Amino acid sequence: MSPRGVAIPDLRERLFAAAERVVARDGAAALTSRAITAEADCGKGVLHTHFAGLDEFVAELVLDRFARSAHQAQALEAKVGQATVAHNLQEVALALMNALPPAVVGLAMTRPAAALHTREGLQSGAPAFEAIQHAFTVYLQAEQSVGRLPADAESATIALALVGTIHHLLMTRAPGREEDTKVTTGRLLDVLLRS
Repeated sequence: MSPRGVAIPDLRERLFAAAERVVARDGAAALTSRAITAEADCGKGVLHTHFAGLDEFVAELVLDRFARSAHQAQALEAKVGQATVAHNLQEVALALMNALPPAVVGLAMTRPAAALHTREGLQSGAPAFEAIQHAFTVYLQAEQSVGRLPADAESATIALALVGTIHHLLMTRAPGREEDTKVTTGRLLDVLLRS
C-alpha cells in the first residue's frame, strides 16, 4: 500500500484502471469505493479525497474514456491514404467501445447522480460523441479530397450514422460480444461507404 501522506503518481488513472478490473472480474455490483481503493492498493479514503463520491467517480471515469476516444478519433487525419477507409474508421469505433466496459456504462446511466454528472460534463464541453463525429467528418472529407471516397459521399451523414451506431452498441451490448460488435460495425461501414 502507498505510504500515508505520499503523493501517488497518476492517481486518477490508477483508480480508474482498478475500477475497470473490479467490474471485469466481479461485476458492476461489486464496484464500491473500498473495492476500488483495495484494487488500486491505496488508502480507503483516497477516492473520497479526490471525488465527491462513487457516482462522481463513475461519471469521471466515463468522461475520461470518452475524451481518450475523441483524441484517438482526431488522429484519424494522419491515416488519410493508408489502409482502407473502412479499416481506419472501424479501428477507432472498436477502440471506443472497448474503452468502456458495458457494466461501467450501465452504472453511469442507471445511477441518477452519476448520469447527471456525466450529462453535465458533456454539456460543459467534455469531448465525447460530438468531438468523435467531427473527427470522423474531417477524416472522411480528407479521404474524399484524395479520391478514396466518392466526391458525392455525404461525409457528415456517414459520420453521424457511425457515431449513432457506436452510441447504440455502447449502451446495449452484452459483455463478451466483441466479435458481434466488430461484425456489426463492419457491415454498417460497407453500406455507408458504398454510397
